[in-house]
Amino acid sequence: MSSNSKAAASRRVGCLEEDVFVNLHRTADLLARSAEKVLRDGDVSPNQYNVLRILRGAPEGLPCNEIARRMISRDPDITRLLDRLEKRVLISRSREVKDRRTVLTRITPEGLKLLRDLDEPVTEIHKSQLGHIGREGLRSLLDLLEKAREKVV
Repeated sequence: MSSNSKAAASRRVGCLEEDVFVNLHRTADLLARSAEKVLRDGDVSPNQYNVLRILRGAPEGLPCNEIARRMISRDPDITRLLDRLEKRVLISRSREVKDRRTVLTRITPEGLKLLRDLDEPVTEIHKSQLGHIGREGLRSLLDLLEKAREKVV
């Protein structure tokens, strides 16, 4: 028996759902590592990049809790993450006139420039990672992933 066969035979047999979960996690990790290299060139972390993209889509600004809700990966210390972006002048925060309890966060022109500089390299890395699946396959994958998230709390 080859060493690969022995390893496969000694592995615990799990359910199909577990196999899918493990493969999703492994794939997400591989995809993220490649994208992180591109983001490192922009001197921005994946979570910082995510915040900037969220804010680019909300030019009117968003409160901290809404940014946290829209994040891909939950960051338990969103305030500190925003502090770092504000220190680099990539975002600005200001109190609302109507409700002084609300602080809105907006992307700055510097933040928009950083995103514009990263748009093409990020798009290219995604195309190189997933383009071989084809448009129809990508749409099917997207549908399946959305369906999987429907029942997750």
